[in-house]
Formats: sequence, C-alpha cells, structure tokens
Amino acid sequence: MARFVLTPFGSGGDVNPHLWLGKLLVARGHEVRVITVPMFREAAVKAGLAFTGIGKDEDYLSILHDPALWRPFAGTKLVLQQSLIALPLFFKAIADEVARGPVVLVSPFHQFAARAAREKFGVPLVTVHLQPSCFLSAWDMPVFFSWMEPLRLLPRWMKRLFLTAANPANQMVGAGLKKFCAGIGIRAPARLIPDWLHSPDANLALFPEWFAAPQPDWPSNTRATGFPQEDLRGQFALPKEIQDFLAAGDKPLVFSPGTGNAQSRNFFAAGLDACEKLGKRALLGTRFQEQLPQRLPSWAKVFEYLPFSEVLPHVDALVHHGGIGTMSQALAAGVPQLIMPMAHDQPDNAVRLKRLGCGSALTPRKFTVKNISRELEHLLSDTTVKVNCGRVARLCREDDAGSMTVEVLEGVGARGP
Repeated sequence: MARFVLTPFGSGGDVNPHLWLGKLLVARGHEVRVITVPMFREAAVKAGLAFTGIGKDEDYLSILHDPALWRPFAGTKLVLQQSLIALPLFFKAIADEVARGPVVLVSPFHQFAARAAREKFGVPLVTVHLQPSCFLSAWDMPVFFSWMEPLRLLPRWMKRLFLTAANPANQMVGAGLKKFCAGIGIRAPARLIPDWLHSPDANLALFPEWFAAPQPDWPSNTRATGFPQEDLRGQFALPKEIQDFLAAGDKPLVFSPGTGNAQSRNFFAAGLDACEKLGKRALLGTRFQEQLPQRLPSWAKVFEYLPFSEVLPHVDALVHHGGIGTMSQALAAGVPQLIMPMAHDQPDNAVRLKRLGCGSALTPRKFTVKNISRELEHLLSDTTVKVNCGRVARLCREDDAGSMTVEVLEGVGARGP
C-alpha cells in the first residue's frame, strides 16, 4: 500500500475532485492526507481522509471577495500570485510528510509547492488537470477569452506560434518562483508554463475522451479518465425545505455562479427577472446571500450548498458560470445548461458544451433578461437539445472514471521514487 498526499488549491470545485480521489484510494487500503485551506477540513474528515490545514480561512475568503478573481487575465494572475504567497507554508507541510517516508504527491499544476517538493526530494508527482484548457494544444486549441473562439479555425502552425509566444503567467510569478527555488537549492523552471505545467511522472485528465480527446501534442504520460462527479453527496442531507420546494410545483431553474463567487449580484438579478418573465420558479445557490434581493419572491428559494446529483434530476435547466465540476454534474443529469463564462477555464468549457449540443452561453455583457429568456426558451423547447442531453447523460453513466483513475495513481505508487 502506498501513501498519497493530496494538495488541492482553490474553491470547492477544485477541492472536491481531490476528495473523490482520496476516497477512491482509501477504499483500496492506501493512506491519504489532504493538505489545503482549513475550511475544507469537515468535508475531508467526513470523507475519511487525514487533513492538514494551511493558512487562514480569512485569507481565503478575502480572495473570493476580490472582484479581480472573476475577470479574464486578472483572475488568473490573482490565483497564481496567491499560490506563490502560500508556497512556503504548503512546501513545509509537504516536506513534513516526505520526512515520514515515501509518498506520492497529487496536485494541480498551480500548486507550486508540490512541484517544488518533487524537484527537491525526488518524490513522484501526479499532476491533476480538471479541465481541457490545461493542455495548450495546437490540434485542439483552448479558448481562454470569448474572442479566441474564431482562432481555432487558423492553420495549425499559426495556433502553435500563438501558444508558444510569451505566456503572461511567467511574468506574473516568475521572479518570486525563482527566488523560492534558489532558497531551497533547486533549479527554477525557465518558464512556469510550459515547464511546470505537466508532471514528468504522470498526468491525470479528469474528464472523458468524448469531452476532450487526447491530442498528439499532449504529454505522452497523460490519461483521460472521466469526470469525478464528486458533490459530497451523503455528507450533506438535502434540507426538507428544498425537498418540499421541489415537490410543490413545476420544475424550477437553478442559478449557481460558483461556490466561491461573491461577485454575482447582477447574475442573480437578471436571472430572477428572466424567471418572472418566463413564469418559472428558481433555486438560487450562493454562500454570499448579501448578493440577493432583501426579499425573495415566493417562487424562489436560496441554498448555500446542495449535492447537484440529488437536485438536478428535478429541475428544468441549470444556469451557471461554466466551472467544469458544475458542468459535469448537469451533463450527468441530462439537464440543459446556460453558461455565463467569465474567466479561467470557463470560456473553453462553454465552447465544448455548445459542441455537445447540450447548452449555450452568454458573455457577462450579454447576460441580460432578454437574452437569458430567449436562450432558456430555446433550450427548454428544442427537441434536439433534449436528445443531446440524454445521449451525453448515458455516456456519463457508461464511464468508469474511478477504476481508471485508481489505476494511474497506483501505477505511480508502485514505481516509487
């Protein structure tokens, strides 16, 4: 049996898949420890995983309240800079685990501490990629901004040239990363991207090949295994008031801008007005209820967190930010989706959703009552969308993501340093 140290970095959408990985490994008899911010302690412990909290919840929440988090480019810069700030604390926690004996590190690429520990101590690292946009492929070019979508039609040599140009991420954190690496006696990457984007040991692509097929320019040690579909089901009971609301009338629409989104006042306001126009009930998901009107209409109900695998089969459509975890839950439930992509992987996920024929997207500027109403009317009435959603839901049920993922992780554990 091996010992695995999981170091997710980000919101619930980033952490929950790692809890899924941890539960799979514990079920196989392995020892697992999760190292991340303290607010995820309860979820990790309920999942049967050892936990080490790093930093303060207040610091984490301050990032969520920064409007820059949800803006293109600025959001990426904020995440990478926060990873750099947290680097010494996470590195020390990982070093303490390495001192106890052999480990396998499992981490997203933007958790710099895990890659630094690999280079310092020679321990194996599995990089976890939750979304296809992590693969800068000239064959299947990711879309980081809405205006990039037409660039996918360019000749491959032009796309390759575009992707190999100076990456802004390297300017964002390059100097600080070099300073830290020098301090611990390892060679810093010449460029964070692409040098530290993928692990030399193994890479997990936690999405199915029918969503994003492996390309010739992906690292050869990458395996696409499938969506984790982790929503902490079983840890949080579905509140009776939500059960009663779902049973009390027509299927509602769900509006969810992301578990860490504290900047969604306009999202909810436009969504509620669109529901009123369409005569639809609404479920509103947010931990930050100051974003909502002081008085909600009787046909609307708010929730902080719900397991989507339990809720989505009972709704008409899901309106959300385009996070990969939220999207995969709706795909598995066969529910049409309307996305308002803002930053990070969201624009690329929206392109792939439209390609599947299971939803549509509106930029924040176009996320108006008129446009929301029009798109939802189309999604709810078009029989082709319904057929596509049913087809993709069947594909989700047929995937064997768990066993394929464990196979990769155990393979790295068996090889050792």
